[in-house]
Order: sequence, then C-alpha cells, then structure tokens
Amino acid sequence: MIGEAVWAWLGFNLFVLVLLALDLGVLHRKEREIEIGEALWLSLLYIVLALLFAGGLFWIRGEQAGVEFLTGYLIEKSLSVDNIFVIVLIFTYFAVPAEYQHRVLFWGILGALVMRGILIFAGVQLIDRFAWMAVVFGAFLIATGAKMLLVADARPDIDNNVVLKLLRRRLRVTDSYEGNSFFVRRNGALFATPLFLVLMMVEFTDLVFAVDSIPAIIAVSRDPFIIYTANVFAILGLRALYFALAGIVPRFIYLKYALSLILIVVGGKMIANYFYGEKFVPTELALLITAVLIGGSIALSLLRTRGAMPAEPAALPTGWVPGSPAQPATERSKGKPQ
Repeated sequence: MIGEAVWAWLGFNLFVLVLLALDLGVLHRKEREIEIGEALWLSLLYIVLALLFAGGLFWIRGEQAGVEFLTGYLIEKSLSVDNIFVIVLIFTYFAVPAEYQHRVLFWGILGALVMRGILIFAGVQLIDRFAWMAVVFGAFLIATGAKMLLVADARPDIDNNVVLKLLRRRLRVTDSYEGNSFFVRRNGALFATPLFLVLMMVEFTDLVFAVDSIPAIIAVSRDPFIIYTANVFAILGLRALYFALAGIVPRFIYLKYALSLILIVVGGKMIANYFYGEKFVPTELALLITAVLIGGSIALSLLRTRGAMPAEPAALPTGWVPGSPAQPATERSKGKPQ
C-alpha cells in the first residue's frame, strides 16, 4: 500500500512536470500575446484532464475519493477566479505588455505549486494532531469571506501596497520595462525591473489565497493526495483561464460575492462537522452549494451586464489586492509602469 502511494505521488508529479515542460518549451517558447481562442482550448484541456483524473479516482479508490476530489477541485477552481480578479488589477496598474504576461504567470504558478504543497502538508498534520484546529480554520474562512464581502466594491490603493513599498525601498528599480527581464545590469549595478515587482506581487497574492484555499479544501478531504492533486489541477489551469477570461472578468459583478459566500459556507461546514460529526454536512452538499453559487452568480452577472459598455481602459477595476488598503471613494487610480 505504501509502495502504491509513493508511485502515485511520483507519477502525478512527473505528469505535472511534463505538462509544464510542454507549456513553456513547446507551446510558448516565444514571448507573444495569448489569443482568447487558444486560451479557451487550453483551459478546456486542463478541465478535461482534471475530470479524467477524477474518473480514475472513482474507478481505483471509490466513490468517496472521487466526490472529494471533484468538490475540492470545484472549490479551488472557483477560488482561482478570485486570483484572476487580482491579477487583472495588478497587470492593469503596472500596464504590463500582453506579450510579457505569460512569463509572469508561469513563474508565479511555479511558486504557487511549491507554496501550496508546503501548506497542504502543514495543514493536514495540524488537523490530524490537533482536531480542534478545524474550528480555527473554519473561523478563519468565515472571517476571510466576510472581509472579502466588505471590500468587494473597493478600489485598491496599490501605491501603498506593503509589498510594493518594501521592494521599492530595498531594490534599485528601472523606470521602464526591459523586455521580459526581471533583472538587468547597468554600470555594474543590478537593477530590478517593473516586471519583477509584478511577479513578487503575484507571488504574494498566491500565498495569501493559498492560506485561504487550503483550509477550504481540508474541510472537504483529509487525504493529502486528493488535496494536492485538486490544487494542482486548479492552478495549472489558472494561466489559461486568465487569458480566456481577463477581458470579460469585469462583467462578473456578482461572482466576488459568491466566492465570499463559498468561504463562509465551507468554514461553517468545517465547524459544524467538528462538533456534530464528519458527516453532519456531507461533501455532496458542499459540492451542490458551490456549483449553485458559482453558476448562479455568473449567469446573473452576464444577464445584468448584457449590452453594457466596456469599462474605461485606464480605470483600475474594483476588488481586493492583498497588502493594499482601499482608496478613498473620491480618488481615481492611475496605472503606472513602475
């Protein structure tokens, strides 16, 4: 049994490495703007791969494992849309050229895979050793969901983002982009480029959202392999999903509220199951609620914004950027390349 588990982990991670190598080394060897059609096909491919993997779990490990994976994957995929909201805000603020966005997202996703792997094992170990941590994680999810509801319509003050201010104090930064480089040398001195600042803000965002999403999926399953694979499939599809949805994300005006409610519901499930038993709120119910909230919010958003004029390109969308305070309502943001 232990040997089978080791082979499952090795085989899955090898599969992920092959996908990443194909993505970077074959499909996107040259820096270019990713077309929406290509992004949609790639996003569909990652979804199909996840569903095939779920089918394999149903066949090999049984219905419970399959349902846990599907529920965890849907939750993580839904929460990854929140990442897209934030990435749109960051890229808009820094006016990142379209041909450089893929490079930032690729390295950002590699960092996210490492961070989530560490957090998954830490979270599972905490729950296994201290069962009452389920209440702590559940309360944290509820608090996070409530906070996201409160700031859903706020315009972030990225100028005063704590990560950005720290980087600008510690690093020499060029005034403009230097191709796709994160660092350049000038007169022997090393300079960071605005693209590196963008990458660090994306990585910090991934870390913050990982802290939110790991407890959310632990509420569904305690199996590290299911938690890890559901996270990886959601993250692998994030880059393609960004290029597919970036242009229409502003139309999803109710989706941010649905994502906040999902965190609250999952946090409540975690606490209720701790006090009343693991099956008090079944995983199937969490899957149904998540699907209804996501599907319903997208449908209502598209109906509500049907025929609406596109937003002003220079305007920064509303939403929460980790580390950024909300701007006063009277201020307008200005996109900056540094």
